[in-house]
Amino acid sequence: MPLTLKDYLTSPLADIRTLYARLDEPLAALDCGQQCARHNPAGKPFCCDICHAVPAAYPQEWTFLQKTTNLWQPWRGDECSQSDETRQLQLEQPENMLYLACLGPQACQRPFRALSCRQFPFFPYVSTDYRFLGLACEWEFESVCWVISHLEAVTEAYRHEFIATHDRLFALEQDIFEAYAAHSEKMRAEFARTRRRIPLLHRDGGFRLISPASERMARISAAGLPRFGFYK
Repeated sequence: MPLTLKDYLTSPLADIRTLYARLDEPLAALDCGQQCARHNPAGKPFCCDICHAVPAAYPQEWTFLQKTTNLWQPWRGDECSQSDETRQLQLEQPENMLYLACLGPQACQRPFRALSCRQFPFFPYVSTDYRFLGLACEWEFESVCWVISHLEAVTEAYRHEFIATHDRLFALEQDIFEAYAAHSEKMRAEFARTRRRIPLLHRDGGFRLISPASERMARISAAGLPRFGFYK
């Protein structure tokens, strides 16, 4: 019988560490958090600021983290002001995941970063014909995330680990693949509405722009990729 994600994440702790080790390569050669923290009044990288980005974890992953680190606690939703964004997050929390809050970037324990932290600001893009094509950006963070405006900084080693990790996860659990297929569809709808093409770090290397309507792909150089917010 094939190994399921639940089986994998509830197996001995060494196996959880192996899963984390699959996606442990630094995203870039520099500390990208320092590039965006200067623009955040809180002085933190936006991805490490619970008022901007809330990490999510599988329940079995949370069980592992509880046993091995004091870095995480359940997200209460009242750590910051009750904005419309916070209320929407509470409504949209996936049934198979938990929102977490950490001690903050100054207390980060890198070996115990959640999978959602390790892949931020990316998610695996799945085409309408159910192909995992590469790394797409969480577009809600375009205006604040330095990496999204500097995709050329993403190392090939990180891209390789991201692809290999998600190929493995998709082989273990079809529901994860379906969730990202739905998220990719949501992205296509948003980019079609705003008449934009989707930037993609292709799994075979290089960069592409995808038409959200036809999904035709065009190669593009790093210099031709869009920049946003503070980084224009």
